[in-house]
Formats: sequence, structure tokens, C-alpha cells
Amino acid sequence: MKNVEKPKLAVWKFASCDGCQLTLLNCEDELLELAGEVEIAHFLEASSGVTGGPYDVSLVEGSITTPEDLDRIRKVREISRTLVTIGACATAGGVQALRNFADVREFASVVYARPEYIATLDRSTPIAAHVKVDFELQGCPIDRRQLLEVLTAFLIGRKPDIPGHSVCFECKRRGNVCVMVAKGTPCLGPVTHAGCGAICPAYGRGCYGCFGPSPNWSGVRPNMRGLLPWLEMTEDETHRVLSTFNVAAFNEGAEDGESEDDPSA
Repeated sequence: MKNVEKPKLAVWKFASCDGCQLTLLNCEDELLELAGEVEIAHFLEASSGVTGGPYDVSLVEGSITTPEDLDRIRKVREISRTLVTIGACATAGGVQALRNFADVREFASVVYARPEYIATLDRSTPIAAHVKVDFELQGCPIDRRQLLEVLTAFLIGRKPDIPGHSVCFECKRRGNVCVMVAKGTPCLGPVTHAGCGAICPAYGRGCYGCFGPSPNWSGVRPNMRGLLPWLEMTEDETHRVLSTFNVAAFNEGAEDGESEDDPSA
């Protein structure tokens, strides 16, 4: 009987905290089943054992922040049949994209004793800014159920069933009372991608956008400018609530002609 080769899965890390890779490891029982269906050929977070490519599916965590990152992501793309970015860093530049609104050289001079040895880019950018991405899975960290759905879908050759609606839908399904309407609590739920299960509103606090912007039915990013007046926050509070894991992505919701120097401007 002819042996059928298992699909090869690779997991890659760029500038990130490793949280999304840990989500895959935390799948536990499901990970054992997955390991029986695929060859985990490259996953340094889990094993030092590496099998060369090409790879059927590559999961990429982290943003592009150095010249070396640029070279490496292009090589990863070349040897990957399907490339899926996972997490806020890979899909939106991550919290490190705060550098996009300031002078990274000034940051380096403050943090490092010998900043001349630091090779970095002025901006932290998502993977899709540099290579073709087949699917983006948002979240900080990603949701394990969504991750397993994406892997299953690509391995059997169908489109992943990941909803594009906002956190408000998840609140309705859980029976949450709207914290913004009932309590006047600032909440980014109306413009944030679903996936967390509306955890924060379920416990009485507003969503802070860890899954990034949710597109509307036309695929357009949400109208941040339309929501901000309803949050009733000071300028400083607005700046802080938008300057988290998806700062660059939420800033893209600014109206044409507005300043890009400040994510809340």
C-alpha cells in the first residue's frame, strides 16, 4: 500500500511576544489530533527538530521591524503554498507599531546604550504589506477555536468560516447588557472584529479592541470617526484606548485629510 505524505505545517515567528504560538500549543488534545493529520515540520516554539520545505501551510506570527525580517518573510512566502498570518502583530503591526507615530531613532537612543548597533526599520508593518497573504486571523492573542477552524479549512481545501461581524453580535448572543448604552462605559465593540466571545463586556467593562477593526459588509474598515464622539472620552483617554495592540489598523479608520501623526487626532 502506497504511503501518503502528510501535509507539512510550519510556524514562523517575527517581532512578537509568542502569545499566538502559545495559543496553538494550548490546544492540547486538538493539537495531538492535528499532529496525527499533518507533519509539523517547522515550529521552533515546540521543537528544535526542523524538516525543510516547501510547506503546505505556514502560520506567521509577528510584524516586520528589521531589514532581516523583510528578507526572511519573502523566503517564507516562496516556500509556502498557503500563508496565514496570526495575531495583531502579523495582521496590523502590533503594539510595536507605536513607533510609526514617532521617531524610532529617538526611542533607540533612550533604550539602548549603543544605539548605533541597532538595525531597525522606521515602521512596524503587517506581513501583508510585503508579501501575498492567503488569510489573516486577528486577535491578541488569537482564539484557539478560530485557529483550529482555519487550519482545518486549508488542510481540506475549503474557505475558513470566520465571521467578519463586530463584538456587538457576540454581546447579543451572550445576552450581555450593552455597557455603553446602559452604563456609559466607553466600548470599541461596535468597530472591533468578533472572536473573543465578548469577554470584557460580559464582565462589565468596555471592549478595548484586541481583535482589531471589523470590516463592514462591503469590506471597508469601520468608521472610527463616527464612534469616537459617542465614547465621551478626553483627548488623552481617546489616545490611550486606540494606542494598543492594533494601533496602526485603528488609525486607518481616520478620515481622509486628518493628521496621521497621532492615532487619535
